Amino acid sequence: MTSATTTTAAAEAAATPHPLLGKKALPWWLSGPALLLFTVLLLVPLGLTAVLSFNAFDPATGVKAGEFTLEHYGHVFADSYYHAIFWRTFWIAGLVTLICVLIGAPEAYILSRMGNPWRSILLLVVLAPLLVSVVVRAFGWSMLLGPEGLVNAAFGLVGIGPVKMLYTEIAVVIALVHVMLPFMVIPVWTSLQKLDPGVENAALSLQATPFTTLRRIVLPQVLPGILSGSLIVFGLAASSFAIPGLLGGRRLKMVATVVYDEYLHELNWPLGAAIALTLLVANLVVMLSYNRLVEGRYKKSLG
Repeated sequence: MTSATTTTAAAEAAATPHPLLGKKALPWWLSGPALLLFTVLLLVPLGLTAVLSFNAFDPATGVKAGEFTLEHYGHVFADSYYHAIFWRTFWIAGLVTLICVLIGAPEAYILSRMGNPWRSILLLVVLAPLLVSVVVRAFGWSMLLGPEGLVNAAFGLVGIGPVKMLYTEIAVVIALVHVMLPFMVIPVWTSLQKLDPGVENAALSLQATPFTTLRRIVLPQVLPGILSGSLIVFGLAASSFAIPGLLGGRRLKMVATVVYDEYLHELNWPLGAAIALTLLVANLVVMLSYNRLVEGRYKKSLG
């Protein structure tokens, strides 16, 4: 009896899968390479940057390893100079996002209603700027918006004097909209592909006006695309470096250019790391708050 019981227990143990080899562990094994890559390329550098932001710094000797302080975060949160830079960064990013929504959402809607081959041609036109380097596009805008550029030449034809646009917030906003617009069009266009045209036709057959159909039928269903595009555009605009650096000049600072200056000009790496992490946290707070607000309205609109 004892031998039979032992044999049965051994058979059950052999039939029971090991916790590391069972079906529940399979998704973790399949996700393992991606999680490892994510940890090595993102979490580890982010953790090292966080540690660096607390290191003490001496202008004569540099970073003091093993000595930690909150002085750098004190500078960021207490100095009005950094307050102004963060305010400028976020209002420019917000304005760029708003303009991209106002231009990109209707553009995506028009694209979704076009037939081939015009849809493919215009979609290629929208995506073509992504094939050109941001630096090249920035230099192109500097030539267009300069005192002798084509924009001022056009203004001169209608009697408007030279307008200073280069090295101002106007130039930064215009160039950022040009760079970020495809990131708004693509998510909205993808959402529109899932929209059943029969729903619009049903609303129109029930005597709804085109504007009412657009507002009550189409807009609520493309809100996820607008939300995704807005988050992408805002995050990229708030952390952009090339456009503000080339079109904003040395006086028009944004957070990314300040981080660059602290790292490479002042060599104050801990302060640069503190500014970068503050931007990351502030970006996350704004984006998560916006995400919750838009998702709440989306669920409410769909009942």
